[in-house]
Amino acid sequence: MSEKVFFCLGENMSSLSGKVQTVLGPIQPEQLGYTLTHEHLTMTFNCCYSPPPPPQKALSEEPILMKNLFWLKQNPYSNRENLLLNQEVDTIKAELLHFKEVGGGSIVENTTTGISRDVRTLKVMAEETGVNIISGAGFYVDATHSSETRSMSVEQLTKILVNEVLEGADGTDIKCGIIGEIGCSWPLTESERKILQATAEAQAQLGCPVNIHPGRSSDAPFQILRILQESGADISKTVMSHLDRTIFDEKKLLEFAELGSYLEYDLFGTEMLNYQFNDAVDMPSDNERIKTLRLLINEGYEDRLVIAHDIHTKNRLTKYGGHGYSHILTNIVPKMLCRGISQECIDKILLENPKQWLTFK
Repeated sequence: MSEKVFFCLGENMSSLSGKVQTVLGPIQPEQLGYTLTHEHLTMTFNCCYSPPPPPQKALSEEPILMKNLFWLKQNPYSNRENLLLNQEVDTIKAELLHFKEVGGGSIVENTTTGISRDVRTLKVMAEETGVNIISGAGFYVDATHSSETRSMSVEQLTKILVNEVLEGADGTDIKCGIIGEIGCSWPLTESERKILQATAEAQAQLGCPVNIHPGRSSDAPFQILRILQESGADISKTVMSHLDRTIFDEKKLLEFAELGSYLEYDLFGTEMLNYQFNDAVDMPSDNERIKTLRLLINEGYEDRLVIAHDIHTKNRLTKYGGHGYSHILTNIVPKMLCRGISQECIDKILLENPKQWLTFK
């Protein structure tokens, strides 16, 4: 890297140090307010379409109807329309306005390359709703990688990640404020491993927050942190997503918590009989998620917890009978208080921890 590039990088980084980068530009951490650390506001999820059994085939092509809502809740990835969240821009703007009305301040939008990131739309949403939106840099799981992405070196991938944060994403000057969600499968693929290594190198240069989507195995989060750490990542600035569908054994969860990443429970509102992506998983209820949060708080990890809904399909929007982006603030927080989690701890989870994570070093 030339001296000029080093100078430009340092100049850019000095302007971000101590700040949070939104799609409208840097803000002071104190401006975040209550923050959901893992959502999607515009994306497509065609990559994960799961054909239903032959007798239910017609349901996969139907529009979302009241009579099919329960089936859709149990089979969210088997209806093609349900996977096109990007069609609901006006609906989501209205939901964001409600989120703000009930006390919400910021949303981390984790859509990355491979699932139709749209930073232009995110900027408009932020301008029209007043909600801070932080966009994610990087790549989703291997199944969405282009042949060009797979052929890139770690150095080339690192350059892309750095540019999406410092220069802008997708041919715009709209800049990402985190790296992630970085998609990982189980077992991890070679392309995903290179992107993890590039994530670590980019984070080391930028001092930025990182969010990881782990593969669907309780061993995956451990493997990912090991790769990141070996590649120079700052684990204390890294969020491990989707723990509510990944690690169920209490002893193993506490072992993972000791490694120092943020622990994200981000499927609030998702309650289903069968988890389509892993039949071995019994998806927990929101009550069980709260019970796990209380366990982690009692074990001293309240400074490492963050929560969200990970809305990525239409059926989870209130327009279609779903819980929407305000579910945590309007329903989960009161239940947390009812179950003995203090307001101080809730403020750490929704306010202080996101602020610490999202602030550039």
